[in-house]
This record gives sequence, structure tokens and C-alpha cells, in this order.
Amino acid sequence: NPILSSSLHFSWIWCVCVCVCVSVIYQTYTCTTGMTKNYFYCSNYVGNQFIIAITHLGGLWYMANIPRLMAVSRHSALCICWPYTTPPRTILLNLALSISFSFSLCLHSVSPLSLSFSLSLVKQPPTIMKQSLKDYIVDPRDNIIIECEAKGNPVPTFLWRRNGKFFNVGKDPRVTMRKRSGTLEISFRSGGRPEDYEGEYQCFASNDFGTALTNKILLRVSKSPLWPKEVLEPVVVGEGSSLVLACNPPPGLPPPHTFWMNSAMMSITQDRRVSMGLNGDLYFSNVLDKDSHTDYSCNARFLFTHTIQQKNPFTLKVQTSRKVAETPPNFLSPTGTDSSRMMVLRGQKLQLECIAAGVPTPSIKWFKKGGDLNQKVKLDNFNKTLRIDSVSEEDAGEYMCMANNQIGSIRHSIFVQVKAAPYWLDKPFNLVLAPDESSRLVCRANGNPKPLIKWLVNGEPMERNISLPNPRRTVVGDTIIFHSVQIGSSAVYQCNASNHHGYLLANAFVSILDMAPRMLGAKNQLIKVIENNRTFLDCPFFGSPLPELRWFKNGQGSGLDGGQYRVYINGSLEIKRARVEDQGTYTCVARNILGKEENQVRLEVKEPTRIVRAPEHQSAFRGTMARFDCRVKSDLTLPITVTWLKDDKPLSLGWRLKKDEDSLSIPNVHEQDEGTYTCTVKSEIDQDTASARLTVLGIDTHTHTHNTKTHTHTHLHTIGRISRWQVIEGGTYVIAREIPFFFVPLCVSAPDAIPSGLKGWGTKNTNMEISWEPLLDTEQNGPNLHYSVWWRRKDTGEEWNNVTTVGAKHIVHDTETYVPYEIKLQARNDFGPGPESNIIIGYSGEDMPDLPQFFKIVQWSPESIHLEWDKPLEPNGILIGYTLNYQAVNGSRVGHMQMESFLPNVTAYRLRLPDQAIRYRFYLAAHTQVGAGKVYAGESPHFTNEGNGSVSSVPVNQPPIKLAGLIEGAKYRLRVYSNEYHSISSNVVTFETSAAYIKDQVDIATQGWFIGLMCAIALIILILLIVCFIKRSRGGKYPVRDKKDLPLEGMDQKGEDGSFDYHSDEDNKPLQGSQNSLDGGVKESDDSLVDYGEGGDGQFNEDGSFIGQYTVKKDKDETEGNESSEATSPVNAIYSLA
Repeated sequence: NPILSSSLHFSWIWCVCVCVCVSVIYQTYTCTTGMTKNYFYCSNYVGNQFIIAITHLGGLWYMANIPRLMAVSRHSALCICWPYTTPPRTILLNLALSISFSFSLCLHSVSPLSLSFSLSLVKQPPTIMKQSLKDYIVDPRDNIIIECEAKGNPVPTFLWRRNGKFFNVGKDPRVTMRKRSGTLEISFRSGGRPEDYEGEYQCFASNDFGTALTNKILLRVSKSPLWPKEVLEPVVVGEGSSLVLACNPPPGLPPPHTFWMNSAMMSITQDRRVSMGLNGDLYFSNVLDKDSHTDYSCNARFLFTHTIQQKNPFTLKVQTSRKVAETPPNFLSPTGTDSSRMMVLRGQKLQLECIAAGVPTPSIKWFKKGGDLNQKVKLDNFNKTLRIDSVSEEDAGEYMCMANNQIGSIRHSIFVQVKAAPYWLDKPFNLVLAPDESSRLVCRANGNPKPLIKWLVNGEPMERNISLPNPRRTVVGDTIIFHSVQIGSSAVYQCNASNHHGYLLANAFVSILDMAPRMLGAKNQLIKVIENNRTFLDCPFFGSPLPELRWFKNGQGSGLDGGQYRVYINGSLEIKRARVEDQGTYTCVARNILGKEENQVRLEVKEPTRIVRAPEHQSAFRGTMARFDCRVKSDLTLPITVTWLKDDKPLSLGWRLKKDEDSLSIPNVHEQDEGTYTCTVKSEIDQDTASARLTVLGIDTHTHTHNTKTHTHTHLHTIGRISRWQVIEGGTYVIAREIPFFFVPLCVSAPDAIPSGLKGWGTKNTNMEISWEPLLDTEQNGPNLHYSVWWRRKDTGEEWNNVTTVGAKHIVHDTETYVPYEIKLQARNDFGPGPESNIIIGYSGEDMPDLPQFFKIVQWSPESIHLEWDKPLEPNGILIGYTLNYQAVNGSRVGHMQMESFLPNVTAYRLRLPDQAIRYRFYLAAHTQVGAGKVYAGESPHFTNEGNGSVSSVPVNQPPIKLAGLIEGAKYRLRVYSNEYHSISSNVVTFETSAAYIKDQVDIATQGWFIGLMCAIALIILILLIVCFIKRSRGGKYPVRDKKDLPLEGMDQKGEDGSFDYHSDEDNKPLQGSQNSLDGGVKESDDSLVDYGEGGDGQFNEDGSFIGQYTVKKDKDETEGNESSEATSPVNAIYSLA
């Protein structure tokens, strides 16, 4: 390339336009301009990593198989890191660039280095970078995200299989695939059930050079079923009997966490006698009269939905007796025979349980046949549960639990068998081969039972291609051997190792590439090293076939390897012990059949930085001056800095403490100056430190008795703790001090003093720090002073935990938030223990409090608002007060936030309103020492349209929600707003709750809706009356029968022509001019209207008014012909209306 072989012409390079994409940005590095304006170098380094800075690059670029990718600022450059141990050929292959460009290189070095050269287009098979878990449980309230991220060049395309079949993402409107990614997102905003998408998913990433696969992802939706309804009869037992209260929680996914509480929402006290088993049941080794309660309730907490479901409570009635008979132990769990078996998988948690009944309460002990319990074994639940967090094969065997009391003992054996899902021994890795090279892919896994190894190529089993054998590829069990590979045979291979308990899947690509050697390092590096230290000279290179690399010193002699030199496969030269004569210029040369390339590194060996006069321990009287020396010798070419620390913290130098070139001076010493002082000197490549302690002394008169005589001594004593004891003549123990000739002989015995200042307080919400004041020298009474500390949960009845320490504090870890502990302390020395302290109450660490129980905003008058609240149900510590923030709200504009602080006993506040037309928004939070808790928000009513009323606020995690405690028949205004960004708010919605049946009814006659209904009914009645009047006065429509002697039908009929016959009691009377029949029927009049009905229009006018239409039904055709004339009849129109 001309850029490599000729001088650098950046004016030409700046014309190159590059715009490429990057998949993930992990961390930001800043690149700054070096000694010349044409180069960049990295000012940040990560240990044991290469850092590349690409200059004047307008975009970002896509990488493969590199764990960190950094974008830089201002200088249009990009920094990339990869591990020091990654083979250079794989690194270059992973630079998936779309065109050639120039870049600068920085190595992990003490000085900035730079070099420009170009990289050519490099193709790469797909590599899976990110995927979801094999067993993937999702929250049904959220969208489902199934991850599948891959890289390659060309950019891979993605497809999915669901339950072994092709999953057409484009046909499902709820499923979308992210751009340049295979990640699926399933949205349920427009409806749908997450359960419909449960199944087994697998992602395939493909390009021209192969196909990579993800694991099979089993997608399941979290479930929190309701507790089955049941009626629990009271449990009646005799005192001293054993009892098991069954929990039987509903089967959730994942399984719920169970615990027992009473109606006051307090945990059921558990101890050696009463405890919860692994299955959630509550076991009573023996029942006492005090166990009689009506509210034993099992609770199930579902992690995904953050819900707690409660079982109907048990009522326990204990029948007392004058004397409870003692009984030998018998096991409540496990039940059945005297032995049982358990299988557990390697790496999982093992829990063995033994719960025994008996009077008195039995104690439980554990043993392992053939050896002692190892350090991995933990005993929980008052020794009833044996736990091993991560099981291995050596944990298999026979475990025995023994329960014994004063009456007898019983044993149970548990045979533990450890199986194993497959785990890697040799995981296959990517191969980059040159044409005609040979290599192999190895896939070794272990498990119990032994896993079966299967090979796939581009996602398809290799057995399917057995009809077309590849002579350059041979499969031998867990190994694929490649012979003389050729261009075009790149592919992605998958190794699947499986047994009954699981499987492993690994992708490894084989890429065929040929390229002459390239140097990836900067030209003419400068490496500085301290004399007699080990150093590395880096020479990263690439080539395919893999080049041979050799090192030379000062351009002469044979290659450097052996003795104090060692050449690594990645090109680095190790000098095990650098000496002054090792200074010089080192040249690395890489060569393969396609050419050679070289680079140079210059090494400078420096003198070490040392403190030649270190500070010494000092004792000083109050008011005097103390001085610590710190004289330094270093290489003259290396600048140094000197800093001082006190008790490992930076020392604040001011008007009193003075630091010069070789010392630190402390005038007017007082008690606060006592401590350890550290001098630290640094150069750019090494450092040295030295420490000394300052002890502040005072004058004291001490009287004590020794050998039956009383002596008064004036002696020196320290303000702080005294150090060591010495033995002088006659075996007498004395306190030895840094100041000579002051010895205080003391009587030796166990300590007779109790350390003062004992307290327990949490520094975090998961610990408790127990501290005390150490004994004075004269109180120790002997050598090897140490302290025994005991602690246990208050009111739980559990056994004491203890520890022995020589310090003045001990930290108890993994505690619950702000719970009380009983603590006691005892001092000891070589002559025995001293007296125990009184039991004090300490507390584990606090946390931020929960929401206040309620927050009411009540409008009392237009001039003020009265606010009330109550303390949090879970304060998680000692409340130190409340903070109320509020601001005016006028439409979309908000005013300045104002704040009021209150003491913890204040739960009300009255706010005067300067303007009653303005709405106010309030935010209330409780405080502990840790900080402010959750915010309870509310809003005042708008007086112009809401009147007096109260405002309540409800935190919402996921809609829909139910609003409880509303007043029936009341009007409410509802608004949704953001807790974090209060200006984000929905419109106000007004609604009214329905009235309860028991509510006093108002006068219905005054209601508008009732008046309107009555008016509508009156209008309908009026219309019906008009219709009836017309029908009565004009007559209805009478069909003329073919046979006149037939009586009229006694019911309404609908004729075939669509007309209706109407009749009533009045209609049964004979018409005027008709004759009565013998049977009482009405005979049709001779003056029939048949002749008129046969007329052309079927209409006539007798008295100037339009009476109606008379039709004669002769046949179907004639009837149909009359229908058109009926449609125009006004009377028929009125009938239709009626």
C-alpha cells in the first residue's frame, strides 16, 4: 500500500470518506493530540489491553468478537480495545471494515505512540454476541423481548424458528424485529395474550460465509395463580403434641417464596421448637398453651408480579393439661423410613432437612459418613437444614441427621447423588487459516451421564451431508480435522453436547484468509522500565499464513530467545530482569511466504525511586512539635511527586501542618494528631511508600498495689491504645513503650474491666457494626488482649452468634434492614476471660423509608389548605423528619418549587394561599439518616370549579388500577401525572360514582331525567289515543270473504298482502245494515263493498272525507297489485305509525 511504503501525506489521507456502523459502545476514551498535529494517541489505558485510535474518521465501525468498543470525543477518532492475549490474526479478522482507511495505534505503554497504515476489506462469518437465557421467564405485564445480536461482514440476516418450525415474523402484527439485529419485540398494546407466545425459540444469523445459532430459548410467562378457596376447620391438639400446619401454596412460575404471618402482619416467631420447612409448612415440635391463636396465615410472594397472596388463617386451639408427658424424638420431616435418597445437579444448591418432634424439644446434629462436614456446609433454621450453595461431585455421599433429647435419640440417613448437566472442558474457538493450512476444532465436555457430542455446520447436522463427503474435513468423535483448506470453504460449526440434564451449544467459525505480514504496533516506541524489573516489548502483528516473528537488538546478532529473553506467540518480547546494558533499540521482524514486515522499540532503563530516610514511630507530648522525615532518591530524568496520608486518607495541609522537600512538621501536637502517617513518592513508572505512627502522650498519677504494698507512680500514658507487653526480671509483665526508662509494673491476671462504649449500628442497610472503646494499658492485666463479641436477633430466642477479635469493632453482614439485636462483650487475655458486659440493644443498618401511610389535602377555607399525613408503615430506620415540596400549577406552567421541613413528630401543616385561583401540587417524603424515601404526591383542588374537597394520590406501576375508598354518589376529577417529571400530565377527567342502595333517596319528582321520561310517556299515550280515535270513528280494514256465510275470525290476522285485520269488542257488533246469523255470528251486509273494492283505484268518498281503502282478496297477483295503492293511503300511514 502506498501509505505504508511511502512517507505520510495526511492531505491525501484526509480526502478518504468513511461512514461505517458499530453495534455496541461500551466505554468512552478520550484521544488527544500528540507531539505533532498529524497524530493522535490515547490518554487512557486499560491494563493488559491494546488501544487503537482511528484518526479523522467521521463515523463509527462494526467489530466482531471484541469485548470493548470505545467512541472518542472532538477529534473525530475512535479507540478500540481488545485483550492482550487475543491472537493478532483473529483481531484483524474482527476488524470488519467496508473500505480502506488510515488509523493511528496506541499500545499500553508509558509514552504516546502513533503510526498510520491502512487495512483492507475483511470478510467474516456471523458470530452470536447476545442472546436471551435458555429458560426465559417474562412478566405478562411487559412487552416480550427475545434477544439475538450477531456481527459479521456482510451484516448478517436473521430468521427465527418457533417450536422447530419457521416463525414468520412479518405476518404477526404484534411482533417486530429490530433493525440490524435479530431481537424480537412482542407488543400487547393493541391486545393479545402473552401466553399465546409461549414456546421454544431459536435464532439463526446468516451471511455469505455461514450461519450461527443461538441456544433454544424456552419462553414462559410468569404466573401467580390465586390461592384455592377452602374452609379451614379449627385445629385442636393437646399440649405437648406435634403439629404441622400445611401451606400448599399455589404453583407459580417461578415458584413463590412462602412465609408465615399473623393478622397484625408480624412474622410468626420461629425457634428450635417452631419453624418453617423447605416446603413452606409450619412445624411445631411440641405445642404449648401460648401457641393458641386464630391467625396463623401462610403467605406466598410472587417475585415477577410483586404480589403477595394470603391463605385463609388457621385457628389453633391447645388443650392444656396439668403435666405434659416427655416423649422421645420422632421425625416430622422427612417422613417414612429411616433413610431417603436425593439427586442434585452439579453447581446447584443442596438443601437437606430434618425436623423432629418430641418433649423436650430435640436438638439436631449433622454428620457425613466417611469424613467431617467441609467448609462449604452451612447449617440454617436452627440446625434443621444443611445447605451447600454450589454442589460438586465430592459432596456426594451419605449424610446423617440425629435428633436427641433427654428421653432418646433417632437418626435418618440421606444418600445424596450428584449428577451433572454438560460443562465445558475444551470449548471450540474460531479459526483463521491460510490456504493449504491444516488445523482442528476440538469440543470436549463432561457431565453425568457422559454427554453426547454432535456437530453441525451452518445450523444443519453434518450427518445430512454424508452423501456429499468433504475430503478436506474429517470428524473423529469430539474433533473435526481440516486438511489443506481452500478459499471458499469458510463456515460456522456448532458443537452440541447433551445429556438427560441439559445441553451446551457453541459456535466456532473457520475462515480462510491469505495476507502478507502487517505490523499493528506504533513505529519507534519508547519503553521506560525500572532497573531489575521485568518488562515486555510489544510487537503486535498479523498475517495469513501465520508469520514467523523474530527479535534483534541494535540490528545485530541472531534472534533473541532464551536466557533472560522470551518471545510470546502474540509477538511480545519479555525481558525478565532489565539491566542498564539492556538499553538500546530492539527490532521485531515478521515473515511469511507472502512477504515480511518489521518494527522497532527503544528501551530505556531507569534507576528506581526510593525513600532513603523513612519516617519513624514517634511519641510526643501535647503542645510539642513532631517531625517525620521522608528523603527520596530517584532517577534524575524522571519527575517525582511526594504526598502524605494520615490513616490512609489524604492529609490536609494548612497553616499548622507544614511539608517541605524532605519532611513533614506538626507543631503544637494535640490528641487529634495521633495516627499513622504515610509518605508516598511517585514517578511516571514506579513509586515507594513508608509509614510511621504518632503517639500523643500526657502526664498522669497512678496508684496501684503490688506485692501487698501500695505504690504511687508518676508515669507517662498514651491518649490512645497501648501496644505490647514485655517480661522483665522475676517473670513480671510490664508495658513497653517507645520512650525508654518508663516502665509500669503491673499485676497480671484476667481483665477485670468491661470495655465501655459498646454499641451496634448499621453502616449499610445489610449490616451492623459492633464497636466499643478498647481497654487502657493499665486495664489489660496481661498480654494478648482480645475481645469476644456475642449477638443475636432480639425476641427471637435464637442461639448466640460469637466471634473473637483483637480489634475494637466487628461487622455483621447480611442482616435485614433495621432490626434490633442483643449484643454483649467480654475482654480476654492469656490469663482468662474478664467479666461480661450487660446486654445492649443494637440495630442493623437503616434504609430509605417507605411512603407515608396517607397524605390528605383538605381545603378548609379559600385562604389556606390544611395538610395531614401519617408516618410510613415501614420506616426502615429512625425517622428524622419529613420534607414537603410544593409548587403552584397554572395550566401547563409550574411555579418555583418551595420546601418545608418538619420534625418526625409533626404530621400536619397549614399553608396560606396568596391566590385561591391557583392550584398547588405537593410532594411529601419521610427521611431517615440514609436519605429521603418514596414521594407521596398530591394536588390541591381548584376552587373555581371544584369547591372544597380532598385530594389523594396513588402510585401507579402498571394500569389498570382500582381506586378504593371512594364515596358513593360523589363527583371526582382524575388526572395521571409523572412522579419524576411533574410537568408531564394527562387531561383532567371528571366522573361520578354510583349511589349505594342504602343511601337516602332524594325526591325523584324534582329530578330532570324523571320529568323528561314522564313527558315522553305522555306524548306516546297521546299519539296512541289519536290513532284509536281514528280507527273507531272511520272503521278498520275488513277483508271480504269469498263465502259470505263464514263468520269473521275472532283474532287479528295478517293478510298475505301485508295488511292487518283489527278487531275489538266493538268490532264484533254487526255493522249497520247487516243481519245477525242464527249462531250469533255477524253476517256480511248485502250492501257489500265488493263491487267498490273491484274498482280500479279501490277508493271512494261518501261524505267528503277520505275513509279508507277496501280490498278484496281474490288471488295472489291481484293482492300484489293492490300493495302499491296501499302505500299511498294516509290511513295506512297512520296505522304504520301506530
